[in-house]
Amino acid sequence: MVGVVGFAAWAASNAFEDSYRDPAVIDRVKQEFAIFPDETMGEIFVAELDGGIVGWSARENVPNYISDLWVHPDHQGKGIGKALLFHLCELMKGEGLETARLDTHAKNSGAIRLYERCGFKIIWHGIEFAKSMGVPLEKVHLQKQLAED
Repeated sequence: MVGVVGFAAWAASNAFEDSYRDPAVIDRVKQEFAIFPDETMGEIFVAELDGGIVGWSARENVPNYISDLWVHPDHQGKGIGKALLFHLCELMKGEGLETARLDTHAKNSGAIRLYERCGFKIIWHGIEFAKSMGVPLEKVHLQKQLAED
């Protein structure tokens, strides 16, 4: 179910240009979402409503890196993404980490707005290869200070 929610959120995003809507790219992304829960070495946190998963987040590879945050399009704008993000930040802060980091497509304005409202700031903007899509993407990296100065 996590993969289905992630793919639905990705597919509904207006962040990706038409060139990334190639059927081969779409199939690759769908497969990446399908295998993610079984292959991740990190932690996955889910948001449930009426017994179903409506959103999820993950952190993997580096303790302060949020690798994923996806909310099903039918449930976006209802505070689910914010709750998942704050949960991860509180968890990281409780572990003594000073910052939380994440990245997204540079044209993913809805996600960037959410991250900035939650205290994240853009610290990098450039081109990176997206493993899940198999193409270079214009991305931004964001960071939030967790520890008190």
